[in-house]
Amino acid sequence: MITRKRGAYTGRNKSSAYKDLVWTVATTKDTTLPLETQIQETLQIIDDNLKELHSNKHQIVSAQVYLANIKDKPVMDEIWKKWIGDNPDHWPQRACLGVDLEGDVLIEISVTAVADL
Repeated sequence: MITRKRGAYTGRNKSSAYKDLVWTVATTKDTTLPLETQIQETLQIIDDNLKELHSNKHQIVSAQVYLANIKDKPVMDEIWKKWIGDNPDHWPQRACLGVDLEGDVLIEISVTAVADL
């Protein structure tokens, strides 16, 4: 009943789905990239993960954005707004938190979405 998609790390998956709900998480693959590029790459990975489980960014119902430096929120907000689009019907509930992230990871995003079944 539960679909799980393997990621790069042992002990956890990048995505899971149950019935019409999808959960996925992403960080950049290259932590040497500048903030803006890490954000864009992380959002692209979210897109790819959702597609793999028959969903998309416009079906996200909840998102949590974790930033290594909460002062980077305005930069993230601008990129997020371009990514999510102008239609308020496609905007999820979203929280943005400043947290300690591992190594040089500057952003991590976790979302819950609805899948097309």
